[in-house]
Amino acid sequence: MSDAPPEEQGEAGGDDLHRSPYDRKMLEALVCPQTHAPLRYDAERQELISRAAHLAYPIRGGIPVMLVDEARQLD
Repeated sequence: MSDAPPEEQGEAGGDDLHRSPYDRKMLEALVCPQTHAPLRYDAERQELISRAAHLAYPIRGGIPVMLVDEARQLD
């Protein structure tokens, strides 16, 4: 169970990427594993976007999947 207050927990009581204070800190800590460039969060698609690598890393169950093999190639 999470130590975060209920208002900062996801629907099932766990952490997710929809909380702004935690999101911002986590996003600032994560970088593209290929280029080490910053990422942009796409809430609609639930992806972390690396413009430098032209890749979109999926977020599954609130957990970013930071594997190049799992990333979607951007046009």
